[in-house]
Amino acid sequence: MPNHFPTRHNRERQHPPCSVILSEVLGSPIHSRFLRIGGKAQLQKQSGAARTAQAFALLCIILVFLNACAAHAQSPRPVVLDRVVAVVNNQAILDSDIDDEIRLSVLDPGRVGMGVLTRARALDQLIGRALIQQQIRQGDLESVQPSQTEVDERLSQIRRQLPSCVRSHCSTPEGWKAFLVLHNLTQERVESYLGYRLEILSFIEERFRQGINIQPDQIEAYYTKTLLPQYPKGEAIPPLDQVSARIQEILLQQQVNILFDDWLSNLRKQGNIEVLDPTIQDPTVQDPAMQGPAVPSPVPQSPSPEPAPAVPSASGKGRQ
Repeated sequence: MPNHFPTRHNRERQHPPCSVILSEVLGSPIHSRFLRIGGKAQLQKQSGAARTAQAFALLCIILVFLNACAAHAQSPRPVVLDRVVAVVNNQAILDSDIDDEIRLSVLDPGRVGMGVLTRARALDQLIGRALIQQQIRQGDLESVQPSQTEVDERLSQIRRQLPSCVRSHCSTPEGWKAFLVLHNLTQERVESYLGYRLEILSFIEERFRQGINIQPDQIEAYYTKTLLPQYPKGEAIPPLDQVSARIQEILLQQQVNILFDDWLSNLRKQGNIEVLDPTIQDPTVQDPAMQGPAVPSPVPQSPSPEPAPAVPSASGKGRQ
């Protein structure tokens, strides 16, 4: 597919060729006046001063042309300001979008301890997100759009709880401002990022959560086979009735993640996805976050906190 998209997608600084410069110079008024005077015979009829003036004018024209061509030859090669790296059902993903995704990954709780987001993984997330948002738009699901209050609450939670934010004292206005500067972000861009993440979460909850029923025997099996082995000998173990609600939420989110992964995988197969940059490798080779779906964290020893919902990433891998 040709890599040609208007305006922002592919822009270059171009310099006019010498032929254009020559045509502009030869079309100047002073050169036209010289041509009207005529050949050598007419020049001889002019006074010495007139002939000197005409010769000087011609010399100026030649010098202007030579200087222009020299500047053109020494000018730098065209500079690509942005380019399309992938197309998802006629929706372009730009190289700058990948850079933006990498910067914003500092706000993703699911990447804590995983290092810098790779370009391949970032592109994979952008492709998945584009597919999901296209489905949201096709369904005209206005109910999944978050309010500004929801965005503000999520941002406040991140500033208070995200480890990188805690270290930067983001709970204070000064610390938050310094955090944004450090990661080359703006308040508006962060709010936009959190907005579409909340939109996707709401869509997933609405589409996949309904109709899933967790049976008591499933909760008991998780408690016996998964939770209890995590407690060292001699440590107090909470009874089943105290943690059953939390276990039910974990199992529910696991089922949602499975349904979501299958659905998104089918979207990828059915969609028209073309990666135009061959240098971006398979993200499963580069990024450990793609090695398998993450599941919600184990039940905490203290059952009092409400469980945080698992957040399936746009690539289809579930996250806490």
